[in-house]
Amino acid sequence: MSSATFLGMPPFPEAAAKAVNDAQLRHNLRRATHTIRDKRTSVVDELHEDWGRLRAEGAAVKEHTLRHLDHYLEQLEESVHRAGGQVHWASDAAEANEIVTRLVRATGETDVVKVKSMATQEIELNNALADAGITAYETDLAELIVQLGDDLPSHILVPAIHLGRAQIREIFLEQMAEWGVPAPRGLTDDPRALAEAARVHLRERFLRTRTAISGANFAVADSGTLVVLESEGNGRMCLTLPQTLISVVGIEKIVPSWSDLEVFMQLLPRSSTGERMNPYTSTWTGVTPGDGPQEFHLVLLDNGRTDVLADTVGRQALRCIRCSACLNTCPVYERTGGHAYGSVYPGPIGAILTPQLRGMSSEVDEALPYASSLCGACYEVCPVAIDIPEVLVHLREEVADRSGHPGERALMAGAEAVLSSPGALGAVQRAAGLGRRAVPRHLPGTAGEWTDTRDVPDVPAESFRQWWNKRGKERG
Repeated sequence: MSSATFLGMPPFPEAAAKAVNDAQLRHNLRRATHTIRDKRTSVVDELHEDWGRLRAEGAAVKEHTLRHLDHYLEQLEESVHRAGGQVHWASDAAEANEIVTRLVRATGETDVVKVKSMATQEIELNNALADAGITAYETDLAELIVQLGDDLPSHILVPAIHLGRAQIREIFLEQMAEWGVPAPRGLTDDPRALAEAARVHLRERFLRTRTAISGANFAVADSGTLVVLESEGNGRMCLTLPQTLISVVGIEKIVPSWSDLEVFMQLLPRSSTGERMNPYTSTWTGVTPGDGPQEFHLVLLDNGRTDVLADTVGRQALRCIRCSACLNTCPVYERTGGHAYGSVYPGPIGAILTPQLRGMSSEVDEALPYASSLCGACYEVCPVAIDIPEVLVHLREEVADRSGHPGERALMAGAEAVLSSPGALGAVQRAAGLGRRAVPRHLPGTAGEWTDTRDVPDVPAESFRQWWNKRGKERG
Protein backbone atom coordinates (compact mmCIF):
# COMPACT_ATOMS: atom_id res chain seq x y z
CA MET A 1 0.00 0.00 0.00
CA SER A 2 2.02 2.96 -1.29
CA SER A 3 2.04 6.35 0.39
CA ALA A 4 1.78 9.84 -1.03
CA THR A 5 5.02 11.33 -2.32
CA PHE A 6 6.60 14.77 -2.57
CA LEU A 7 7.88 13.93 -6.06
CA GLY A 8 6.32 16.07 -8.74
CA MET A 9 5.20 18.85 -6.41
CA PRO A 10 5.47 22.42 -7.80
CA PRO A 11 8.23 24.85 -6.72
CA PHE A 12 7.72 26.85 -3.53
CA PRO A 13 6.31 30.03 -5.15
CA GLU A 14 3.47 28.11 -6.80
CA ALA A 15 2.73 25.90 -3.79
CA ALA A 16 2.91 28.83 -1.37
CA ALA A 17 0.56 30.98 -3.48
CA LYS A 18 -2.07 28.26 -3.16
CA ALA A 19 -1.45 27.61 0.54
CA VAL A 20 -1.82 31.23 1.69
CA ASN A 21 -5.36 31.27 0.32
CA ASP A 22 -6.39 28.32 2.52
CA ALA A 23 -7.96 30.03 5.55
CA GLN A 24 -8.39 26.80 7.54
CA LEU A 25 -4.76 25.85 7.01
CA ARG A 26 -3.53 29.25 8.17
CA HIS A 27 -5.76 29.09 11.24
CA ASN A 28 -4.46 25.63 12.18
CA LEU A 29 -0.84 26.64 11.67
CA ARG A 30 -1.09 29.92 13.55
CA ARG A 31 -2.75 28.34 16.56
CA ALA A 32 -0.38 25.37 16.79
CA THR A 33 2.90 27.18 16.13
CA HIS A 34 2.12 29.99 18.56
CA THR A 35 1.21 27.49 21.29
CA ILE A 36 4.46 25.55 20.89
CA ARG A 37 6.48 28.76 20.55
CA ASP A 38 5.10 30.19 23.79
CA LYS A 39 5.83 26.97 25.69
CA ARG A 40 9.39 26.93 24.38
CA THR A 41 9.98 30.55 25.38
CA SER A 42 8.78 29.83 28.92
CA VAL A 43 11.06 26.86 29.60
CA VAL A 44 14.08 28.43 27.87
CA ASP A 45 13.74 31.65 29.88
CA GLU A 46 13.92 29.60 33.08
CA LEU A 47 17.58 28.86 32.35
CA HIS A 48 18.59 32.51 31.88
CA GLU A 49 22.25 32.75 30.80
CA ASP A 50 22.67 28.95 31.09
CA TRP A 51 20.71 28.56 27.85
CA GLY A 52 23.34 30.48 25.93
CA ARG A 53 26.08 28.26 27.34
CA LEU A 54 24.12 25.09 26.52
CA ARG A 55 23.48 26.35 23.00
CA ALA A 56 27.16 27.09 22.44
CA GLU A 57 28.14 23.69 23.84
CA GLY A 58 25.64 21.89 21.61
CA ALA A 59 26.94 23.69 18.53
CA ALA A 60 30.55 22.92 19.53
CA VAL A 61 29.87 19.20 20.04
CA LYS A 62 28.12 18.95 16.68
CA GLU A 63 30.83 20.91 14.87
CA HIS A 64 33.59 18.79 16.42
CA THR A 65 31.78 15.58 15.48
CA LEU A 66 31.25 16.67 11.87
CA ARG A 67 34.93 17.60 11.52
CA HIS A 68 35.94 14.14 12.74
CA LEU A 69 32.97 12.22 11.34
CA ASP A 70 35.08 9.47 9.77
CA HIS A 71 36.58 8.60 13.16
CA TYR A 72 33.27 8.57 15.02
CA LEU A 73 31.49 6.55 12.33
CA GLU A 74 34.12 3.82 12.60
CA GLN A 75 33.93 3.95 16.39
CA LEU A 76 30.13 3.64 16.25
CA GLU A 77 30.38 0.65 13.93
CA GLU A 78 32.83 -1.09 16.26
CA SER A 79 30.65 -0.36 19.30
CA VAL A 80 27.48 -1.70 17.66
CA HIS A 81 29.28 -4.88 16.56
CA ARG A 82 30.66 -5.34 20.06
CA ALA A 83 27.13 -5.07 21.48
CA GLY A 84 25.77 -7.75 19.15
CA GLY A 85 24.30 -5.59 16.40
CA GLN A 86 25.03 -5.44 12.67
CA VAL A 87 25.94 -2.31 10.71
CA HIS A 88 25.11 -1.61 7.06
CA TRP A 89 26.30 1.36 4.99
CA ALA A 90 23.97 3.03 2.48
CA SER A 91 25.35 5.62 0.09
CA ASP A 92 21.94 6.74 -1.18
CA ALA A 93 18.20 6.17 -0.87
CA ALA A 94 18.11 3.28 -3.32
CA GLU A 95 20.80 1.36 -1.46
CA ALA A 96 19.18 2.02 1.93
CA ASN A 97 15.79 0.83 0.66
CA GLU A 98 17.36 -2.28 -0.82
CA ILE A 99 19.12 -3.12 2.45
CA VAL A 100 16.01 -2.67 4.60
CA THR A 101 13.82 -4.61 2.16
CA ARG A 102 16.30 -7.49 2.15
CA LEU A 103 16.49 -7.52 5.96
CA VAL A 104 12.69 -7.56 6.33
CA ARG A 105 12.34 -10.34 3.76
CA ALA A 106 14.90 -12.39 5.70
CA THR A 107 12.56 -12.35 8.70
CA GLY A 108 9.73 -13.88 6.64
CA GLU A 109 7.38 -11.06 7.72
CA THR A 110 5.22 -8.95 5.42
CA ASP A 111 4.19 -6.36 8.04
CA VAL A 112 6.44 -3.96 9.99
CA VAL A 113 5.73 -1.29 12.58
CA LYS A 114 7.59 2.00 12.46
CA VAL A 115 8.75 4.62 14.92
CA LYS A 116 8.51 8.18 13.57
CA SER A 117 11.58 8.59 11.37
CA MET A 118 12.41 11.46 9.04
CA ALA A 119 15.30 9.55 7.50
CA THR A 120 12.96 6.80 6.26
CA GLN A 121 10.55 9.45 4.96
CA GLU A 122 13.45 11.14 3.19
CA ILE A 123 14.23 7.94 1.26
CA GLU A 124 10.52 7.04 0.84
CA LEU A 125 11.08 3.67 2.47
CA ASN A 126 7.37 2.91 2.89
CA ASN A 127 6.86 3.01 -0.86
CA ALA A 128 9.89 0.82 -1.49
CA LEU A 129 8.59 -1.74 1.01
CA ALA A 130 5.13 -1.61 -0.55
CA ASP A 131 6.63 -2.38 -3.94
CA ALA A 132 8.18 -5.48 -2.33
CA GLY A 133 4.84 -6.59 -0.84
CA ILE A 134 5.63 -5.35 2.68
CA THR A 135 3.29 -3.03 4.57
CA ALA A 136 4.78 -0.48 6.96
CA TYR A 137 2.45 0.71 9.74
CA GLU A 138 3.22 4.11 11.26
CA THR A 139 2.72 4.18 15.03
CA ASP A 140 3.42 7.79 15.96
CA LEU A 141 -0.03 9.36 16.38
CA ALA A 142 0.54 12.21 13.93
CA GLU A 143 2.26 9.93 11.42
CA LEU A 144 -0.64 7.49 11.74
CA ILE A 145 -3.06 10.30 10.90
CA VAL A 146 -1.01 11.27 7.85
CA GLN A 147 -0.76 7.66 6.68
CA LEU A 148 -4.46 6.92 7.11
CA GLY A 149 -5.31 10.08 5.19
CA ASP A 150 -2.88 9.23 2.37
CA ASP A 151 -1.35 12.62 3.14
CA LEU A 152 2.15 14.03 3.58
CA PRO A 153 3.83 15.28 6.77
CA SER A 154 3.98 19.07 7.07
CA HIS A 155 5.97 19.64 10.27
CA ILE A 156 9.01 18.06 11.91
CA LEU A 157 7.43 17.67 15.36
CA VAL A 158 3.72 17.54 14.48
CA PRO A 159 3.40 16.03 10.98
CA ALA A 160 -0.39 16.50 10.98
CA ILE A 161 -0.28 20.12 12.16
CA HIS A 162 -2.22 21.20 9.06
CA LEU A 163 -5.28 19.18 10.07
CA GLY A 164 -8.00 20.11 12.55
CA ARG A 165 -9.67 17.72 15.02
CA ALA A 166 -12.81 17.34 12.91
CA GLN A 167 -10.70 16.37 9.90
CA ILE A 168 -8.80 13.80 11.96
CA ARG A 169 -12.07 12.30 13.21
CA GLU A 170 -13.28 11.83 9.63
CA ILE A 171 -10.00 10.18 8.63
CA PHE A 172 -10.24 7.74 11.54
CA LEU A 173 -13.85 6.84 10.80
CA GLU A 174 -13.26 6.36 7.08
CA GLN A 175 -9.84 4.70 7.00
CA MET A 176 -8.99 2.89 10.25
CA ALA A 177 -10.92 -0.27 9.38
CA GLU A 178 -8.92 -0.69 6.17
CA TRP A 179 -5.66 -0.70 8.15
CA GLY A 180 -6.75 -2.74 11.17
CA VAL A 181 -9.01 -2.21 14.20
CA PRO A 182 -11.75 0.26 13.18
CA ALA A 183 -12.59 3.47 15.00
CA PRO A 184 -15.61 3.33 17.35
CA ARG A 185 -18.87 4.36 15.71
CA GLY A 186 -19.61 7.18 18.12
CA LEU A 187 -16.14 8.73 17.85
CA THR A 188 -16.07 12.46 18.61
CA ASP A 189 -13.37 15.00 17.84
CA ASP A 190 -12.38 15.32 21.49
CA PRO A 191 -8.56 14.90 21.64
CA ARG A 192 -8.82 12.22 24.34
CA ALA A 193 -11.31 10.22 22.29
CA LEU A 194 -9.12 10.46 19.19
CA ALA A 195 -6.05 9.38 21.16
CA GLU A 196 -7.94 6.41 22.66
CA ALA A 197 -9.14 5.32 19.21
CA ALA A 198 -5.54 5.38 17.98
CA ARG A 199 -4.34 3.52 21.07
CA VAL A 200 -6.84 0.68 20.57
CA HIS A 201 -6.06 0.56 16.86
CA LEU A 202 -2.30 0.32 17.45
CA ARG A 203 -2.29 -2.04 20.41
CA GLU A 204 -3.28 -5.04 18.33
CA ARG A 205 -0.61 -4.15 15.77
CA PHE A 206 2.12 -3.91 18.43
CA LEU A 207 1.26 -7.28 19.93
CA ARG A 208 1.48 -9.30 16.73
CA THR A 209 4.14 -7.56 14.58
CA ARG A 210 7.59 -9.09 14.93
CA THR A 211 9.69 -6.62 12.93
CA ALA A 212 10.12 -2.91 13.59
CA ILE A 213 11.85 -0.03 11.82
CA SER A 214 13.06 3.09 13.58
CA GLY A 215 15.24 6.13 13.19
CA ALA A 216 17.19 7.73 16.00
CA ASN A 217 17.62 11.19 17.43
CA PHE A 218 21.18 10.38 18.45
CA ALA A 219 23.76 7.60 18.11
CA VAL A 220 26.44 7.48 20.81
CA ALA A 221 29.75 6.49 19.23
CA ASP A 222 31.64 5.18 22.26
CA SER A 223 28.91 2.74 23.37
CA GLY A 224 26.92 2.04 20.20
CA THR A 225 23.75 3.26 21.93
CA LEU A 226 20.86 4.67 19.91
CA VAL A 227 18.41 7.16 21.41
CA VAL A 228 14.82 8.02 20.51
CA LEU A 229 12.89 10.84 22.21
CA GLU A 230 9.09 10.85 21.94
CA SER A 231 5.95 11.96 23.73
CA GLU A 232 3.49 9.05 23.44
CA GLY A 233 5.21 5.76 24.27
CA ASN A 234 4.30 4.21 20.93
CA GLY A 235 7.93 4.36 19.92
CA ARG A 236 8.95 2.39 22.98
CA MET A 237 6.46 -0.32 22.04
CA CYS A 238 8.14 -0.58 18.62
CA LEU A 239 11.60 -0.66 20.14
CA THR A 240 10.95 -3.36 22.75
CA LEU A 241 8.25 -5.81 21.55
CA PRO A 242 9.40 -7.00 18.09
CA GLN A 243 11.94 -9.73 17.50
CA THR A 244 13.91 -7.75 14.89
CA LEU A 245 14.72 -4.02 14.96
CA ILE A 246 16.12 -2.14 11.94
CA SER A 247 17.23 1.45 12.53
CA VAL A 248 17.90 3.81 9.63
CA VAL A 249 20.03 6.71 10.84
CA GLY A 250 21.66 9.64 9.05
CA ILE A 251 25.43 9.69 9.53
CA GLU A 252 25.21 13.17 11.08
CA LYS A 253 23.22 11.94 14.11
CA ILE A 254 26.35 10.84 16.00
CA VAL A 255 27.54 12.27 19.30
CA PRO A 256 30.87 11.10 20.70
CA SER A 257 29.86 10.11 24.24
CA TRP A 258 27.13 9.98 26.89
CA SER A 259 28.41 13.20 28.43
CA ASP A 260 27.85 14.92 25.07
CA LEU A 261 24.38 13.41 24.88
CA GLU A 262 23.52 15.08 28.19
CA VAL A 263 23.76 18.51 26.55
CA PHE A 264 21.20 17.61 23.88
CA MET A 265 18.86 16.03 26.40
CA GLN A 266 18.44 19.54 27.79
CA LEU A 267 18.37 21.38 24.46
CA LEU A 268 16.01 19.18 22.44
CA PRO A 269 12.91 18.88 24.69
CA ARG A 270 12.87 22.59 25.45
CA SER A 271 13.28 23.57 21.82
CA SER A 272 10.92 20.94 20.42
CA THR A 273 7.93 20.42 22.69
CA GLY A 274 8.53 23.22 25.19
CA GLU A 275 9.13 20.72 28.01
CA ARG A 276 11.97 20.51 30.52
CA MET A 277 12.17 16.78 29.85
CA ASN A 278 10.40 14.70 27.23
CA PRO A 279 8.00 11.99 28.46
CA TYR A 280 9.77 9.01 26.85
CA THR A 281 13.49 8.57 26.20
CA SER A 282 14.33 5.12 24.85
CA THR A 283 17.91 3.88 24.54
CA TRP A 284 19.19 0.55 23.24
CA THR A 285 22.65 -0.89 22.79
CA GLY A 286 22.88 -3.91 20.50
CA VAL A 287 20.96 -6.95 21.75
CA THR A 288 20.42 -8.48 25.18
CA PRO A 289 19.40 -12.17 25.39
CA GLY A 290 15.82 -12.48 26.59
CA ASP A 291 15.20 -8.73 26.66
CA GLY A 292 13.89 -6.76 23.70
CA PRO A 293 14.68 -7.43 20.04
CA GLN A 294 17.07 -10.33 19.52
CA GLU A 295 18.31 -9.06 16.17
CA PHE A 296 19.43 -5.47 15.61
CA HIS A 297 20.53 -3.83 12.36
CA LEU A 298 21.83 -0.28 12.03
CA VAL A 299 21.67 1.23 8.52
CA LEU A 300 23.91 4.31 8.32
CA LEU A 301 22.56 6.64 5.63
CA ASP A 302 24.61 9.11 3.60
CA ASN A 303 22.25 10.20 0.80
CA GLY A 304 24.04 13.46 0.07
CA ARG A 305 25.36 14.19 3.55
CA THR A 306 29.04 13.87 2.70
CA ASP A 307 28.53 16.36 -0.15
CA VAL A 308 26.97 18.79 2.33
CA LEU A 309 29.90 18.21 4.67
CA ALA A 310 32.29 19.42 1.96
CA ASP A 311 30.62 22.86 1.89
CA THR A 312 32.27 24.96 4.60
CA VAL A 313 29.23 27.28 4.87
CA GLY A 314 26.38 24.89 4.16
CA ARG A 315 27.54 22.01 6.35
CA GLN A 316 26.29 23.70 9.52
CA ALA A 317 22.85 22.45 8.42
CA LEU A 318 24.04 18.97 9.48
CA ARG A 319 24.11 20.18 13.10
CA CYS A 320 20.29 20.13 13.06
CA ILE A 321 18.70 18.03 15.83
CA ARG A 322 15.21 18.17 14.26
CA CYS A 323 13.61 20.20 17.05
CA SER A 324 11.33 22.30 14.75
CA ALA A 325 11.90 25.54 16.70
CA CYS A 326 12.75 27.34 13.46
CA LEU A 327 9.42 26.29 11.92
CA ASN A 328 7.42 27.51 14.88
CA THR A 329 8.95 30.99 14.75
CA CYS A 330 9.11 31.43 10.96
CA PRO A 331 6.55 33.91 9.52
CA VAL A 332 6.83 32.27 6.10
CA TYR A 333 6.14 28.74 7.37
CA GLU A 334 3.22 30.01 9.49
CA ARG A 335 1.51 31.28 6.36
CA THR A 336 2.36 28.55 3.87
CA GLY A 337 2.63 25.33 5.89
CA GLY A 338 5.03 22.48 5.27
CA HIS A 339 3.73 20.97 2.05
CA ALA A 340 4.76 24.06 0.08
CA TYR A 341 8.44 23.15 0.62
CA GLY A 342 8.11 19.94 -1.41
CA SER A 343 10.16 17.90 1.05
CA VAL A 344 9.91 15.97 4.30
CA TYR A 345 12.08 18.74 5.76
CA PRO A 346 9.92 21.89 5.74
CA GLY A 347 10.47 25.38 7.09
CA PRO A 348 13.76 27.27 7.37
CA ILE A 349 15.89 24.18 8.02
CA GLY A 350 14.30 22.46 5.03
CA ALA A 351 15.05 25.48 2.86
CA ILE A 352 18.78 24.92 3.44
CA LEU A 353 18.97 21.16 4.06
CA THR A 354 16.85 19.80 1.22
CA PRO A 355 18.61 21.60 -1.67
CA GLN A 356 21.98 20.48 -0.35
CA LEU A 357 21.00 16.85 0.19
CA ARG A 358 19.51 16.71 -3.30
CA GLY A 359 22.41 18.57 -4.91
CA MET A 360 20.31 21.53 -6.10
CA SER A 361 19.07 19.16 -8.78
CA SER A 362 15.64 20.59 -9.62
CA GLU A 363 13.56 23.72 -9.92
CA VAL A 364 12.04 22.89 -6.52
CA ASP A 365 15.49 22.87 -4.91
CA GLU A 366 16.54 26.14 -6.54
CA ALA A 367 13.41 27.90 -5.26
CA LEU A 368 13.81 26.84 -1.61
CA PRO A 369 16.66 29.21 -0.62
CA TYR A 370 14.31 32.07 -1.53
CA ALA A 371 11.52 30.80 0.76
CA SER A 372 12.55 33.22 3.48
CA SER A 373 12.43 36.88 4.40
CA LEU A 374 15.89 36.58 6.05
CA CYS A 375 14.42 38.01 9.27
CA GLY A 376 16.80 35.88 11.36
CA ALA A 377 14.21 34.56 13.82
CA CYS A 378 15.21 30.98 12.95
CA TYR A 379 18.83 31.58 13.97
CA GLU A 380 17.79 33.15 17.25
CA VAL A 381 15.84 30.07 18.38
CA CYS A 382 18.08 27.34 16.95
CA PRO A 383 19.46 25.29 19.88
CA VAL A 384 22.67 24.48 17.99
CA ALA A 385 23.16 27.99 16.54
CA ILE A 386 22.77 27.16 12.83
CA ASP A 387 23.01 30.48 10.99
CA ILE A 388 20.20 29.67 8.58
CA PRO A 389 20.10 33.16 6.99
CA GLU A 390 23.82 32.89 6.19
CA VAL A 391 23.31 29.53 4.48
CA LEU A 392 20.25 30.82 2.61
CA VAL A 393 22.26 33.68 1.12
CA HIS A 394 25.10 31.27 0.33
CA LEU A 395 22.70 28.96 -1.54
CA ARG A 396 21.09 31.87 -3.36
CA GLU A 397 24.54 32.78 -4.65
CA GLU A 398 24.96 29.19 -5.84
CA VAL A 399 21.60 29.32 -7.64
CA ALA A 400 22.59 32.56 -9.35
CA ASP A 401 25.92 31.07 -10.43
CA ARG A 402 24.19 27.96 -11.78
CA SER A 403 21.45 29.81 -13.63
CA GLY A 404 23.91 31.99 -15.51
CA HIS A 405 21.15 34.52 -16.33
CA PRO A 406 22.83 36.81 -18.91
CA GLY A 407 20.72 39.83 -18.01
CA GLU A 408 21.47 39.55 -14.30
CA ARG A 409 25.17 38.98 -14.92
CA ALA A 410 25.35 42.02 -17.21
CA LEU A 411 23.47 44.13 -14.65
CA MET A 412 25.84 43.14 -11.85
CA ALA A 413 28.90 43.69 -14.03
CA GLY A 414 27.63 47.17 -14.95
CA ALA A 415 26.92 48.00 -11.31
CA GLU A 416 30.42 46.89 -10.35
CA ALA A 417 31.97 49.09 -13.03
CA VAL A 418 29.97 52.16 -11.97
CA LEU A 419 30.32 51.75 -8.20
CA SER A 420 34.08 51.13 -8.37
CA SER A 421 34.75 54.39 -10.26
CA PRO A 422 33.99 57.79 -8.64
CA GLY A 423 33.96 59.45 -12.06
CA ALA A 424 31.54 56.92 -13.57
CA LEU A 425 29.29 57.08 -10.51
CA GLY A 426 29.15 60.88 -10.70
CA ALA A 427 28.29 60.80 -14.39
CA VAL A 428 25.49 58.28 -13.85
CA GLN A 429 24.09 60.32 -10.95
CA ARG A 430 24.07 63.51 -13.03
CA ALA A 431 22.37 61.73 -15.92
CA ALA A 432 19.78 60.21 -13.59
CA GLY A 433 19.02 63.62 -12.13
CA LEU A 434 18.44 65.12 -15.55
CA GLY A 435 16.20 62.28 -16.71
CA ARG A 436 14.48 61.56 -13.42
CA ARG A 437 10.98 62.34 -14.69
CA ALA A 438 11.37 59.73 -17.41
CA VAL A 439 12.10 56.82 -15.02
CA PRO A 440 9.26 54.24 -15.39
CA ARG A 441 7.40 52.97 -12.33
CA HIS A 442 7.93 49.41 -13.55
CA LEU A 443 11.36 48.44 -14.86
CA PRO A 444 11.78 46.10 -17.83
CA GLY A 445 13.45 42.68 -17.99
CA THR A 446 15.02 41.08 -14.92
CA ALA A 447 14.61 44.29 -12.93
CA GLY A 448 10.85 43.93 -13.40
CA GLU A 449 10.81 41.09 -10.88
CA TRP A 450 11.98 43.61 -8.28
CA THR A 451 9.41 46.26 -9.18
CA ASP A 452 6.57 43.72 -9.22
CA THR A 453 6.38 44.10 -5.44
CA ARG A 454 8.16 47.42 -4.83
CA ASP A 455 7.92 51.04 -5.93
CA VAL A 456 10.87 52.52 -7.81
CA PRO A 457 12.33 55.20 -5.53
CA ASP A 458 12.06 58.77 -6.73
CA VAL A 459 15.32 59.99 -8.27
CA PRO A 460 16.43 63.29 -6.63
CA ALA A 461 17.29 66.28 -8.74
CA GLU A 462 20.83 66.19 -7.43
CA SER A 463 22.96 63.54 -5.74
CA PHE A 464 24.30 63.81 -2.21
CA ARG A 465 27.77 64.44 -3.63
CA GLN A 466 26.48 67.28 -5.80
CA TRP A 467 24.64 68.77 -2.85
CA TRP A 468 27.69 68.49 -0.62
CA ASN A 469 30.04 70.08 -3.17
CA LYS A 470 27.62 72.93 -3.81
CA ARG A 471 27.20 73.47 -0.07
CA GLY A 472 30.97 73.64 0.33
CA LYS A 473 31.32 76.25 -2.41
CA GLU A 474 28.59 78.38 -0.87
CA ARG A 475 30.31 78.33 2.51
CA GLY A 476 33.74 78.82 0.98
